[in-house]
Amino acid sequence: MAEHTSIDFPDVDARIIAAGLVLRGAFHPSPGDRVPALPDGRSAGTLVLVGFAGLQGWPSFAASPEAADGERHPLDRWSRRVIGALAEAVGAAPLFPFGGPPFLPFHEWARAAEPVFTSPLGVLIHPRWGLFHSYRGALAFAEQIALPARVQAVSPCDSCAAKPCLKACPVGAFTGKGYDVAACVGHLRSGSGTACLTTGCLARGACPVGAEHRYVPAQAGFHMAAFLAAQ
Repeated sequence: MAEHTSIDFPDVDARIIAAGLVLRGAFHPSPGDRVPALPDGRSAGTLVLVGFAGLQGWPSFAASPEAADGERHPLDRWSRRVIGALAEAVGAAPLFPFGGPPFLPFHEWARAAEPVFTSPLGVLIHPRWGLFHSYRGALAFAEQIALPARVQAVSPCDSCAAKPCLKACPVGAFTGKGYDVAACVGHLRSGSGTACLTTGCLARGACPVGAEHRYVPAQAGFHMAAFLAAQ
């Protein structure tokens, strides 16, 4: 498919930042990437992922009406509103990692869009952001937009011999081969998991990669409360 120049990628990036989000990579999908057809029936030529990275993006949500209205799923509702408006402004279709099942393969898309890798905890690690990042949606364009060269990197976990993330969980919920959800949830609900609930997952926090981008307590506490409410 030939590249089109009617859409300027730096302008899309600037609009993402203005919306209070972070560009999380982009790629030209193939049929095997399972990107849904656009509303007009065409296939997506470019998929741009958006989300949070470290503290970037969190203040926009924290100051939003959704964050303060006391209703369920505030971050998802904020994401639909903000990314939906962004998609309309740039002529794209919005896609989201929530709302299923079935769920869209955002982890696969993330690996195609930027250098992220599966960590021993099972979540994706980024060489810069470590384990402190997330994907809130994607913009699907019909056009195949000219993209900057992908940054090449290797997983920081490959050279990490100590694997402190696997030793920090108070109940050993992470083994490197799986995640014991029941043990984790039981700990959080037992009254002994206050540190995890207020400052974030101790296993995630033990990772030295991207330590300077660790979530602030309000951000970490929000995500932990949302996780526990979903169980």
